[in-house]
Amino acid sequence: MIKDLEIPQVVNVTIAVARKQAIGESDEWLVYLINNNEFPIENTLVSSNGYGEKNGEQQKTSILRHYLQTIPAHSTALIEPIDKNVFHLNNEYWVSYYIGNKIFDKRFIFVPDTICEANLRFVKELNMEAVLHS
Repeated sequence: MIKDLEIPQVVNVTIAVARKQAIGESDEWLVYLINNNEFPIENTLVSSNGYGEKNGEQQKTSILRHYLQTIPAHSTALIEPIDKNVFHLNNEYWVSYYIGNKIFDKRFIFVPDTICEANLRFVKELNMEAVLHS
């Protein structure tokens, strides 16, 4: 039965949207997965999409899927660049990975307008300013 299923909790794995500043050019925004565990995470899959509303009209982005293989302990992996023109949408990242023979998964959703200058903070793992999903 469903009550008998063990659902492991995702710990020390998060998503960050980082701003890479370029002098004389527009800033580039990049999405990273951060593994702060003492062990690697393996067979990592990330599905990303955006959805929401603007001016009363529903908007939706394509669903993108990324295979990141193994993310070593205390490291990061680039998932994708993100266009600032979708920051007004819910930006969802569904992460699935294995530790040993157990599968872990979690949805990280940046709600509309949370990816912004006011929410940037320095993230040492990236050595950049980023918006971290909590």
